[in-house]
Amino acid sequence: MPFPAERQVQVMKKRIFKAAAIAVASVMSLTAAISYAGPAFAAEDTVVLRVCNWEEYIDEGDWDDDELIDLESADIFGENNMIDDFEEWYYETYGVRVRVEYSTFGTNEELYSQLTLGDTFDLVCPSDYMIMKLMKEEALEPLSEEFFDESNELNYYINGVSPYIRGIFEENEIDGESWSEYAAGYMWGITGVVYNPEYVDEEEASTWSILTNEKFFRQVTVKDNVRDAYFPTLAILNEELLLSDEFKNAADYREQLSDIMNDVDFATIDAAEAKLKEIRENVYSFETDSGKADMVSGKVVANIQWSGDGVYALDQAEEDDLYLEWAVPEECTNLWFDGWVMLKSGINGDAVKKQAAEAFINFLSRTDNVVRNMYYIGYTSTIAGGDSTLVYEYADWTYGASEDEEDVVEYPVGYFFSGDNQDEDYIITAPADQLHRQLAAQYPSQEEIYRSAVMEYFDDDANEAINQMWINVRCFNLSMISARGWIGAGIVIAGAAAVILLVVFRHKIFRRPAPRGYKRIT
Repeated sequence: MPFPAERQVQVMKKRIFKAAAIAVASVMSLTAAISYAGPAFAAEDTVVLRVCNWEEYIDEGDWDDDELIDLESADIFGENNMIDDFEEWYYETYGVRVRVEYSTFGTNEELYSQLTLGDTFDLVCPSDYMIMKLMKEEALEPLSEEFFDESNELNYYINGVSPYIRGIFEENEIDGESWSEYAAGYMWGITGVVYNPEYVDEEEASTWSILTNEKFFRQVTVKDNVRDAYFPTLAILNEELLLSDEFKNAADYREQLSDIMNDVDFATIDAAEAKLKEIRENVYSFETDSGKADMVSGKVVANIQWSGDGVYALDQAEEDDLYLEWAVPEECTNLWFDGWVMLKSGINGDAVKKQAAEAFINFLSRTDNVVRNMYYIGYTSTIAGGDSTLVYEYADWTYGASEDEEDVVEYPVGYFFSGDNQDEDYIITAPADQLHRQLAAQYPSQEEIYRSAVMEYFDDDANEAINQMWINVRCFNLSMISARGWIGAGIVIAGAAAVILLVVFRHKIFRRPAPRGYKRIT
């Protein structure tokens, strides 16, 4: 079977080939249209479903023959892209044609900007805090009662969602309404640290303070967005409290942790700004997507990363015989989700379109499609499978130890698959090093989940204050230059001045005499 790293190389080759093919097609015909839309149908016969998702966040098909995933319950293979398969399945199941107009976004803020500027979508897949923001603004269409009917075998989402994830979506509320009334989970994970064990030990990587550790000056990266930078900064500011036994053993530990990690008091924001400026001086860069490559190339020795991208970085490094590791800060970690929500502005009271949108969610939640998406993009689905063991079989197929391996560990994942972490049916026997590698990133331990907090929705005043803080941190000013920076700048300036003086000196001494009859202008 191909390892995940091999899959990523194959995917990249296909994307390069696809880009070249599109370029050639564009030259041949400026009117050519390449999309997921599939065959054209008469407008009166077709439901048009406008979907907007994260970039490269769904199976695009075209797998190679050797990529067949041969599980005990079924063989999984991505021949076509998921959108085409959905359109065909929908027609076969409901007798109605659907055409998906599929587009993508790069950040939650980019998606929100598109909506603000008037782009219309029926179904989108933002992250937790953006879902909460859209709920607060009453921009979402609630899921139908039929969507939650467990007796309907086509309702793959409600019959297969992890009991842990289902609990999170039901417990979290905005204005008395739970997430589950509006959102269906797609992918989830935590935030941690990818590190090179040759230069960073596990203890050093297992704290957010690695961002301010001068030992790793200009050797660590952090995320270049305000939410993912604010969270670890709050953890650093509250490190002593978060690690204290009294706090960790408190009966309301989870509630207190959430309050601390979502503190938007103006004094806290001011303290965070000062700390972020300190972080800015110490880290290699704020980055959006370059951190993985910087780890693999050796530019940095540690990288704050979402768990799915952490798996990708470990896979890619392994291709070059570089074995990176994964750690979760002891103070706490961010628990994040991406979920499908319907927009009122798109559905606009159309029951047929709403049914198609919910069917799209259910189709992606069918366990064979869950495996396809996880394999293709590397992230962890919110679907455990319910009565189907296919998703667990895939996890075991990916990370389980071979029969002749001796250095192995028992890794329980029952909290996710059945709701019971002692469930013997959901224990992966894995190579011991997977405690610090891909398996631990893909399915965090129950202990790590316990010390996690969700980034919540901030009201307009808090958002304005935090965004201004971020501008102050990210926009260049002289106060951001460290002492080392001033010394380096002085050396550069002195060197430049010396070069200028040398040029002037040589010009005066060695300049050629003016031709006879020529008056030199000085």
